[in-house]
Amino acid sequence: MASGVAGRLAPLMTQLLGTALTYRLRGWDGSEAGPPDASATVVLRSRRALRTLLWQPDELGLARAFVAGDLDVEGDIYAALASPGLVAKLSSNEGLGLTTGEKVRALVTLAALGAIGRRPPLPPEEVVRPRLRGRMRHDERSDAAAISHHYDVSNDFYALVLGPSMAYSCAYWARPPSSDFGLEEAQGEKLELICRKLALRPGQRLLDVGCGWGGLVLHAAREFGVDAVGVTLSQEQTQFARARVSAAGLADRVEIRLQDYRAVDDGPYDAVASVGMAEHVGSSQLGVYAAALRGLIAPGGRLLHHAIASHPEPTGIEEPPRSSFIDRYVFPDGELEPLGATITALDRAGFEVRDVENLR
Repeated sequence: MASGVAGRLAPLMTQLLGTALTYRLRGWDGSEAGPPDASATVVLRSRRALRTLLWQPDELGLARAFVAGDLDVEGDIYAALASPGLVAKLSSNEGLGLTTGEKVRALVTLAALGAIGRRPPLPPEEVVRPRLRGRMRHDERSDAAAISHHYDVSNDFYALVLGPSMAYSCAYWARPPSSDFGLEEAQGEKLELICRKLALRPGQRLLDVGCGWGGLVLHAAREFGVDAVGVTLSQEQTQFARARVSAAGLADRVEIRLQDYRAVDDGPYDAVASVGMAEHVGSSQLGVYAAALRGLIAPGGRLLHHAIASHPEPTGIEEPPRSSFIDRYVFPDGELEPLGATITALDRAGFEVRDVENLR
């Protein structure tokens, strides 16, 4: 008979996930189970990890145990997450979706390991935002707090994943990756695509709403000769972007402001770009957002709106509870809008939608 924490848990994990373990499992008592040559080891540092997962058997529970330090991964974390069935089950809104028999067997094992008990407290890093009638609160104060939570974690952190361009959202892979076309080049192609879609010309005014670390306004001023203003609610981004503008010798052509898009009042602009910031706007403010940008654009000017779209919910179906790592730890106020809802809001604000492109 299997002994130790890992020995008792391994058969249960195999049963729940429907596949043999592809990673090593180590319990808080030092016991181990699973393939000895696995490239990753999942470490349970305390019973609280199991208790957390018992109360929240989905990706949010897994994240809480990891953030609290009760669960860790040694080695290749991607190998652990690539376990067949693990991601599919944990990432669904229903979590593991256990049968009655599986629940009974799981409870017997967890009780034997002393893991049954009260719900552990939430990690202090978890952000739970208030809702108004099923929607997130999106006033200037709460939006500033959400942006700070997401972006003001040090520019050094973002440099690890964004590369030298410090360009957020996505990259535009105009051709397959190669030794001379990587992330940096693809980010440059995205900035170029945006400027071409906006038909920028020398002497025009460009407003970049949610300008991030300043990549777009710098590219537009340097390559297309425009005067550009970038606004952001992040202190870290503001300081970084201003330093980049100064180093590029473009301080007379580019201005970076710590400012909410709803407070911009120095239009008109010939072009407005909104790249990867509409996810922070919120459903309740979508009309306000569209009207505010429409009021800032000169007659004949252009708006480029870039955002992640969601699938529309069927009529009469309530939005499912938000129970994901991204919602609680990454984008605490993030809301994705269906493409149709965005186009409708822009149309009602007076925009004529000329082009829609899906960037995969």
